[in-house]
Amino acid sequence: MTNALSLETLGTHAGKAAIPGYRRSDLQAGILHFGVGNFHRAHQAVYLNALFDMGRDHDFAILGAGVLPSDAAMRDKLAGQDFLTTVVEQEATHSEATITGAMIGMIAAPDFDGITKALADPAIRIVSMTITEGGYFIDPATGKFDPNHPAILADAANPESPKTVFGLIIAGLKARRAAGTAPFTVMCCDNIPHNGAVTRATVTGLAALSDSDFARWIGDNVAFPNAMVDRITPATGKREIDMTRDIYGIDDAWPVFCEGFKQWVLEDNFPLGRPALEQVGVTFVDDVSPYELMKLRILNGGHAAIAYPGELLDIHFVHEAMEHPLIAAFLDRLEKEEIIPVVPPVPDTNLDDYYALIASRFANPKIGDTIARLAQDGSNRQPKFVLPATTARLEKGLDVTGLALVSALWCRYFEGTSDSGRKISFNDEAADRLHHAALASREDPAIFLAERDIFGSVADDAAFVACFTQALLSLRKEGTAATLQRYIAGELHI
Repeated sequence: MTNALSLETLGTHAGKAAIPGYRRSDLQAGILHFGVGNFHRAHQAVYLNALFDMGRDHDFAILGAGVLPSDAAMRDKLAGQDFLTTVVEQEATHSEATITGAMIGMIAAPDFDGITKALADPAIRIVSMTITEGGYFIDPATGKFDPNHPAILADAANPESPKTVFGLIIAGLKARRAAGTAPFTVMCCDNIPHNGAVTRATVTGLAALSDSDFARWIGDNVAFPNAMVDRITPATGKREIDMTRDIYGIDDAWPVFCEGFKQWVLEDNFPLGRPALEQVGVTFVDDVSPYELMKLRILNGGHAAIAYPGELLDIHFVHEAMEHPLIAAFLDRLEKEEIIPVVPPVPDTNLDDYYALIASRFANPKIGDTIARLAQDGSNRQPKFVLPATTARLEKGLDVTGLALVSALWCRYFEGTSDSGRKISFNDEAADRLHHAALASREDPAIFLAERDIFGSVADDAAFVACFTQALLSLRKEGTAATLQRYIAGELHI
């Protein structure tokens, strides 16, 4: 028998899932979170749920917020089940479900005024976000705030009626300052190098377009701690909804499936206080940089490395890619010979052991993560996850054969068909121009590298261009499998 998820039916699920050990009526919102997607509900919300179960910090519950039309749809689904979420942790040897209750409400577009009012509430002491790597209005080529984006220009022209996350944050801070309320902390939870600093740059950059004095006030008075977050969390589809119903008897409109592993490393800079997240496994440090660089290059870079050969070889799931001997061997050599050597030391961490953990996580057969998900949004992910390692090696005069092959695989992917002729569906804001550039690069491989907002100065390096060209020509002439074999055998060098 199945029951629709709600506070009323919560007790009926106790036999098959862990349920909150606290009363929802005891919770008060202390965190407003933008971007109530799967990762947030499998990560920050899970940590807070565990903390609340300990009887701690019930005044730091989550109030969700969203600025996109899709956020309103998510709000309606979650509201229909009293903002409860079923989180299913999937490991190779076991699975377990937890119903979390850390979120107590959500405000979504078009109620932008409601979001601003909530931001002005003194009870809100932290504003957090997971809005994807591409949501920060940063020019990939320069790594700096882009003041000319249409959404930014619209908010700058109408600062009293903002429509972006950052315009709303600014409006909320203005309202707090006018009321004599101390500013909240802004906590980014996206996979971006120096994500707190990036968020500060976007908030102050947008504020400066309409009020330079207030922009300086934000820079002087608002905390933006950097963070490293990690948990593999695939998209939810019919498979996950059906499994939640059939295995656990829970009719959840949008459950979240994830791996058992999770990690959160956070700089401790919260002037208005914070929940005691160290009690549930969060690591607080003075500088998160070594941890985030390790994760971005080894894990996220590794994801990019297997995504495109996986697509070109018609592989659906990530664990299936890790079962493919050529893809697994390609990743192993790339990580050990090119990526790990340019990852700086991390406190109390062996990088080889960390990579071994990453490889085992990729190979988890129960996660159901897809190659298509890893391949999406490459125009934002390549400059953050792959090209920094390439640049670091080029600056040292080191070989970049494998990393150039990753870029060549990405170009070959954007031609739009797999090696078997299957049509590839793109999910990237720059898909049209990248598709045209990839097709044009059949005449001249350098045309793809001319996408300067992505490749930047890497495209000017003769060694990289030569490696990229050789790899791309091999992919087209010999195919993906043969090219991977050549790299693994050390035969792809110039």
